[in-house]
Formats: sequence, C-alpha cells, structure tokens
Amino acid sequence: MLIDLTQRVAVVTGGANGIGRATARRLAQSGARVAIWDRMAETGEATAAALAAEGLEVYFVETDVTARTSVKAAVAATVSRFGGIDILINNAGITRDAQLVKITDGSIVGNMTDEEFDVVVAVNLKGVYTCTQAVVPELLKRGGGRIVNAASVVARNGNFGQTNYVATKAGVIGMTHVWARELGKHRITVNAIAPGFIATDMTARMPASALDAMQSHTPAGRVGTPDDVANAYCFLASDYAAFINGAVLAVDGGLVVGT
Repeated sequence: MLIDLTQRVAVVTGGANGIGRATARRLAQSGARVAIWDRMAETGEATAAALAAEGLEVYFVETDVTARTSVKAAVAATVSRFGGIDILINNAGITRDAQLVKITDGSIVGNMTDEEFDVVVAVNLKGVYTCTQAVVPELLKRGGGRIVNAASVVARNGNFGQTNYVATKAGVIGMTHVWARELGKHRITVNAIAPGFIATDMTARMPASALDAMQSHTPAGRVGTPDDVANAYCFLASDYAAFINGAVLAVDGGLVVGT
C-alpha cells in the first residue's frame, strides 16, 4: 500500500521524540509537509534538523498544548509556513504514575497528588481538546481533513497506578466519538489509536521485570516500536481511511486478547 500525502500539511503534537518523531518522519516520507509541535525546543529543533537532513520537509514550532495562546500561535506559524493544515495528530502525552491510595500493611502510606492528576489531564486530555478546537477552522478552509488522537489500550482495561493517565485516555476515546459525529459532515474524520506496550523513553525507565511481563502478555511476542504506531497514524491520515470515522484502532500486538 503506497500512501501518498503529497500537498498535505500535517501537525504532530509531541513530535520531538519517540512515537511523535517516528510519526513525523513517516508522514513526511509519504509526501506531507510536517509541523512538529512540542514544548521541548532543543530536542524539537534537533529532530526537525535531522529529518530535514534526510530530505524531508519538517518544521518545528515550540508549543505548549496546555496553553491556548501557545496553540493559537502554533497554528498561525504553521499556516504562515505551509499555507494551511490538513492533518492533526494529537500525539502529545505524559505520565505521572502513582496509586490512588497506597496501602501497606493496612496503613495508608501515600497517594496520587492533585498536581500529578491535574498535569496529566492538562496535557493528555485538555491539550487534545485545545489543539483540535484551534485546528478545525483551518481544516474547514481546506474542505476537510483528518484528526487522529492518541488513546491507549489501558483506557479500556485500566492499569495499576495510572488513575490519571487512564482517565485521560478514556476521555480521549469519548471525545473522538463525539467529534466524529460533529465533524464528519464537514469531511473531517476523527479517529484514535490505542497503542499497547511500545518501546519508548517512557517504557525504558520501567523495571526489566515489568518489561518482561509486558512482552509475555503480548501474543505477538514482542513490545511494539514507535514505527508500528506511526504506520497506524499515517494510514488513518490517508485517503485509504476516508470512510473510517469514530474508530479506535488497537496497535497492541493482541495485548487485550492475551491478558
């Protein structure tokens, strides 16, 4: 399957590294002009430069998805550079793991803090809302477009120590369904991906025993790669997915089946 995104302009939030970087590369390899939105300026500039050195048209815009003024400025900068926006990949996300209430020997010894809860909601949920609301007017000007949101397999099954993260990803799935209904008649499709365990800097910080457990519970026999997710993003952003709307595509090696 040859995906051709020539003449399309794509925005990838959280595109400085990991899955976002792989997605920016994949979209650009398919012919899109790509704007990376990320708050990590040094890393983002380095990523854009590295991809440009591969002959790809990639542009970095320092962006804080939790701040509406920053997102509006990023939209303006992207439109000024590329003339419009056709694709929005809402990929930016963070974790701040902690148990709701940590209990040891019958006593409460800790809990998730309000700060840990609020910052994850601000990035993973409200950031998706803010970026989408800001980009939709540009998609309308182009006669339609594609929005793909980052959910997670844990949104459907939960995960120990991730009250905040799971809540945001479940919320993203809910917003995806709503927006698919609201925007579909305007030729804007809205879908989500639900990655399983993907080898990124985030998972690299986990204990080896936890990583081994992930792999053993994945019927495909391996942990996913950023490219696995990037390929799914690219497909849902393409014309091949023109009649897919409101879907949540699992990219998990069969993890749900295997647990």
